[in-house]
Amino acid sequence: MRRTVALVGMPGAGKTSVGMALARLLAAPFLDTDREIEAAAGRTIAEIFAEQGETFFRDRETRVLRRLLGGPPAILSTGGGLWLQPDNRALIARHGVSVWLDADLDLLWERVRRKDTRPLLRTGDPRATLARLHEERVPLYRMADIRVKAAPGLTVDEMARRVRDALRAHADHDRTPVLETAP
Repeated sequence: MRRTVALVGMPGAGKTSVGMALARLLAAPFLDTDREIEAAAGRTIAEIFAEQGETFFRDRETRVLRRLLGGPPAILSTGGGLWLQPDNRALIARHGVSVWLDADLDLLWERVRRKDTRPLLRTGDPRATLARLHEERVPLYRMADIRVKAAPGLTVDEMARRVRDALRAHADHDRTPVLETAP
């Protein structure tokens, strides 16, 4: 790989699971901004949100992103809100390629409804909160270099192959290809 592939999208889009499968498929390192933040802070994302707030978390997220993009090319899973910050989008554009894992609201809800690890969904009506976040964020996710549509019946490996194929197609049209050779 020549450039880092940053997976962006809503909570539940599959950025981590697809990213790990894609990394195996491409024999590339896998990194996860949320895991890196938790490791550096010695706390979970939910604890950071609760104790220091979203603004503090977003600042740390950008610092971690900058550090990870400064390393060797990798598959990078990003937190659902990371892409919303213009500085983060610019960093990714400079050092890699962005891939939006586009999952519709019903699929997202099916994936996140039983999890309590998503701080922004800890509300009285998490489905409505997810719908609002989806509506607000989709216009920004559309700014990603590549869009790969998720579907309910796809396995993680099938989705990873879709992303790999989209990266290959993008490389055919990009002056700085992501993939050196097709694995």
